[in-house]
Amino acid sequence: MPAPDRFNSLSRTELLSELRSCLDVPRWAERVADARPCATGPEVLAVADSAARELTGEEVRAALAAHPRIGERPEGSGASASWSRSEQSAVDLADAEMAAALRAGNAAYERRFGHVYLVCAAGRSGAELLAVLRSRMGNDPRTELGVVAGELRRIALLRLEKVIL
Repeated sequence: MPAPDRFNSLSRTELLSELRSCLDVPRWAERVADARPCATGPEVLAVADSAARELTGEEVRAALAAHPRIGERPEGSGASASWSRSEQSAVDLADAEMAAALRAGNAAYERRFGHVYLVCAAGRSGAELLAVLRSRMGNDPRTELGVVAGELRRIALLRLEKVIL
C-alpha cells in the first residue's frame, strides 16, 4: 500500500469531515487526525483500529444514529447514505419476502436492544444478514453492544481504506 498522501495532505477540517463519514464519532476522528503524518496506509489503519477499540458505550450508541436499518436504502447524497447503499448492494430488496423478513427482524431487534441492528453488510446477501440478526437476538444487551462496537470498527476501517488511503 502506498504512502497515505491524501490522508497526510488534507487540511484538518477536511480530514475530520472525511473521517466522520467513516465513523461519526468526533473523538475517534480527532485521534486519527492527530496521528499525522503517517508513513503508510497500514499505520493509518492501525491508529484508526486502536482508536475505535476505545469507543465508549455512549459513543457507540451515538454512532448508530448515522446508520440506516439493514434492508433500507437511505435517500440523499451524503457520504453516509452513499456508503450504506454501496455496502448493502447485495441485499435484494425486490424480493418482497426477504424485505418483509428484514423489516420484522429489525423491529424485533430494536425492541430487544433499543437501537438499530448493525452489521458490516459489505458483500453479504439479505439472507446472510437476516441469519446474523437472528443469531444475535440471544445476546444480552451488554454483549450485543460489544458486538455492535466491533461491527462499527470493521465498517469504519473499510470506509477509511476506500476514501482516504
